[in-house]
Amino acid sequence: MSNAEQLEIIKTRPGFIAALDQSGGSTPKALGLYGVTEEAWSNDEEMYAVVHAMRSRIMTSPAFSGERILGAILFENTMDREVEGQSTASYLWDVKQVVPFLKIDKGLADIENGAHIMKPNPGLPELLGKAKAAGIFGTKMRSVIKDANSTGIHAVVKQQFEVGRQIVAAGLVPIIEPEVDIHCADKEAAEEMLHAAMVDQLNALNADELVMLKLTLPEKDGLYADCIAHPNVARAVALSGGYSREEANSRLGRQHGMVASFSRALAEGLQAGQSDDDFNAMLDASIQTIFEASNT
Repeated sequence: MSNAEQLEIIKTRPGFIAALDQSGGSTPKALGLYGVTEEAWSNDEEMYAVVHAMRSRIMTSPAFSGERILGAILFENTMDREVEGQSTASYLWDVKQVVPFLKIDKGLADIENGAHIMKPNPGLPELLGKAKAAGIFGTKMRSVIKDANSTGIHAVVKQQFEVGRQIVAAGLVPIIEPEVDIHCADKEAAEEMLHAAMVDQLNALNADELVMLKLTLPEKDGLYADCIAHPNVARAVALSGGYSREEANSRLGRQHGMVASFSRALAEGLQAGQSDDDFNAMLDASIQTIFEASNT
């Protein structure tokens, strides 16, 4: 597996990143939208087997390939499983030419100064070693900004970049994700503060410290243009954040150089009970609309 080849794909290829990384808390909701209710499992292990079946169905679909999808973000439990008899990460890369990423955060800490930083993650060095051995290219970690509070926003960005540098040192490319809640009362002001804090941190990186950014679609079009063009940023991607696929695609189409990293918006309309033909047709149409919105 060529890291240089994967980096070139992430930097230059048209397409978007599929987020298949719902974890413990968000899994029942994701499965519910897919038409599988909680009666289908009796414990976490069974639930993860059910969600892996859903993800495998997406990944093995003819619609899902490197032609339109740059990478896929996995939950640790998914990385530890197999798809069609090989590890999930190697299946993605060797069969589909899709670059594998791993969600590495342990969830959100309680809100403080209008923001959720990430919970402590003492097992991170071991997880990064495991990810590297499994053929993972990069990581993703999420914080959430709820208010236009400078103290909270700076705490989020500082932590994201501190952990990001640790990930770079382990030989992986971090996706830094300081999400701004789409229901934030003064979302535009919060985004202006976030932008300024990120530029400061990006400018402080060494030339060989490459990161990616995953950002909420902003109120002010083009707000993150200088971050997207920054020499330390391999690619900037957008989260759907609760917007419908139509709204997310519309907003994304106005952000030049930013591509999608959608989760719920990607799976919108997929149902467990669909025939393979219907499932693949729905996924194909979904992938195509996101691909087109990303290609601006």
